[in-house]
Amino acid sequence: MSPFAHHTVMLRQAVDALAIDGARAAGVYVDGTFGRGGHSRAILQRLGGQGRLIAFDKDPEAVAAGRGIEDPRFEMIHASFTELRPALAARQIREIDGILLDLGVSSPQIDDARRGFSFRQDGPLDMRMNPLAGMSAAQWLDTASQEELREVIRDYGEERFALQIAKAIVARRAERPISTTRELAALVAGVVRTREKGQDPATRTFQAIRIYINQELAELEQGLKSAMDLLGVGGRLVVISFHSLEDRIVKRYLQQLARPTEPPAHLPIRARDLPKPQIRLVAKSKPDAAEIASNPRSRSAVMRVAERLSGALA
Repeated sequence: MSPFAHHTVMLRQAVDALAIDGARAAGVYVDGTFGRGGHSRAILQRLGGQGRLIAFDKDPEAVAAGRGIEDPRFEMIHASFTELRPALAARQIREIDGILLDLGVSSPQIDDARRGFSFRQDGPLDMRMNPLAGMSAAQWLDTASQEELREVIRDYGEERFALQIAKAIVARRAERPISTTRELAALVAGVVRTREKGQDPATRTFQAIRIYINQELAELEQGLKSAMDLLGVGGRLVVISFHSLEDRIVKRYLQQLARPTEPPAHLPIRARDLPKPQIRLVAKSKPDAAEIASNPRSRSAVMRVAERLSGALA
């Protein structure tokens, strides 16, 4: 049992949005980001006896928590949701009734100093969702060029002091490697002299490095496409994001699928003969005041919900 508590964000709203009722309670659902299982457990409570829930997570600790769920309708898979299609195909599942993606890091990952996600406590500078694979943040900081550091911190952290931070990292590692979260946070604080009220100087840099190390935005784009390819007509996609880069990707992708195709001006094609919208935008919402008060980390969450309307995507 993990000693670190996890508060599932928008639990009731997200599970309600999947619309698991009537005949749909016998359907197949996917929790693409199991975390500590708050959403999965709530989904299982809604499923009928013939229903099925497949959960994915890259984090071995999340997988261990998932494998503690003893329910024949549930299966835990140690993989990213980008592997959704081959994993489901291997189980002869070609269509699903709903999928939930709760993006970003979980509270246990943030609160465990060993994981290196937080600048608020000292720990090894790791930041990998799956610490068994890939390059750690410390390894990347020790090998990336100044230009690569600048681009990542600027693009993924939306950090206006990205060049100064990159220069400081290169200068420091010439003396000794940056190996702990506190070392990196202190280095950034020495460069970033102004910041929005209530925001730590290192917030944007830590976000940027974490997103890059875990390839979160690329995985999100791939995962959205896979989810939509698998959703049956009437199936729901529910996505909870926590920063503007994620939400922008989700918003643009869904708007593209929800928009009727415009007829080319130079071709004699009637609008009624063009492909129809492939999804319906169901809702956009945020946590209510009570949830934000009880769990301040939920304040930046945005939930978007879409429903599949048509067959195969273009």
